Amino acid sequence: MSGVDQAATAGRPADLPGWSVGAVRDLVLGAPARWTRTDVTERAGVELERAERIWRALGFPAVGDGERFFTDADVEALRTVARLTEAGLVTSESETMVVRTVGYHLSRLAEWQIDAFWEWLGRARGDGAPVERAAELLPQLEELQTYVWHRHLAGHAERFQAAPGAVEEDHSRAATTGPAELPGEAGLRYQAVGFTDMVGYTRMTRGLEGAELGQVLDRFESITGDVIAEGHGRVVKTIGDEVFFVCESASCAADIALELTARAHEASELPRVRTGLAYGQVLSRYGDLYGTAVNAAARLTAVAHPGTVLVDTAFSGELAGLAGYELKGLRPVSVRGFPRLRPVLLRPASQGHRRASR
Repeated sequence: MSGVDQAATAGRPADLPGWSVGAVRDLVLGAPARWTRTDVTERAGVELERAERIWRALGFPAVGDGERFFTDADVEALRTVARLTEAGLVTSESETMVVRTVGYHLSRLAEWQIDAFWEWLGRARGDGAPVERAAELLPQLEELQTYVWHRHLAGHAERFQAAPGAVEEDHSRAATTGPAELPGEAGLRYQAVGFTDMVGYTRMTRGLEGAELGQVLDRFESITGDVIAEGHGRVVKTIGDEVFFVCESASCAADIALELTARAHEASELPRVRTGLAYGQVLSRYGDLYGTAVNAAARLTAVAHPGTVLVDTAFSGELAGLAGYELKGLRPVSVRGFPRLRPVLLRPASQGHRRASR
């Protein structure tokens, strides 16, 4: 196994008092490196092969034999993974995927945070000992992360508490499709999913400086995040200039999509957006969503015109009879994976109709 390369220092505030790669690493980890990979596995009681598999899945680089790279926290982390698996919360088959998911999401968060710290340290050059001041801020950042994590745990727990009704509905649907379609198992549920992207984003942002490009992305993510949260949806992930979201009902997803279209139109600094929505069985797996409905929503987004919302026939069926929406069937289109996808144009009902429906 190759040794771990030290972080590049080009462009970093290396002239700050007390700054060094080792000092910052020790600051963040809370202790100096003292253990080799053999030491860690022996103290954790985990086989070397399993420990290396977990380490790679977390997204960390290879560590050479005899290199003192690990701390007591690494030992305890391995013990924690082992305890979770022994308790049955994590199965031996899913262990690698679970730690890979944790590593992937926290790596993205950590990259943003360390960039923010470097920028802050650069601005604090004349303020005495900025590295020591950073040590004071790290626990506060950790407290904020823990608070947000607990709040999201509570929110998801509430959704699962409400799940029995949804599961009953899913089982009634499954009765007409056969046991192979039975939801409620292996993370399968009927949900509404959607993709919203900025039309002409590449052309619009060509030539923009980093700060200007950041402002465009910040504005887009601010609008989409606010609207999705207000509409009781959930952002699954952002993919460049596109946001992927999910809702428990088609009506909530429709309201979100129409509001996103309106707000983006009012934001002169953003290009127009388009949205594709679909409804159906969705597999929830390690924070991401999969299934035919997800693929259909993505394909509908790709063929939608700027400022429009397209839905599939299953989604339009969920809205049938509900006031506040206008649905217009369009010609079938042939897209990857769907030789005859039938888009339905979703628009808000006329103002008079909306008033009468309240």
